[in-house]
Amino acid sequence: MPYFIIERNYAELVQVPAPLGAFDALNLINDEEEVRWLYSFLSVDRRKTYCVYEAESVAAIIAAAARAGLPADVVTEVDGRMLPSGTFAAVE
Repeated sequence: MPYFIIERNYAELVQVPAPLGAFDALNLINDEEEVRWLYSFLSVDRRKTYCVYEAESVAAIIAAAARAGLPADVVTEVDGRMLPSGTFAAVE
């Protein structure tokens, strides 16, 4: 299944740690849209995240984000990682 990086920009600070149960509804929506959130990076100012997802398509990610009320400002499909050695590793 393809991997994607989603850049999300927020007007408000992202709350860390998230309140207990905050992601239950999000995970249910993701399951229904057949996308899988792997992990996210949070910017120092807590107004931007870079999320790594597994999904069949950009459309599935955008649909899940819309249903969850989340921004999906930039969605980029990725197929590998460039390692410090200069080699390429496929995303698996």
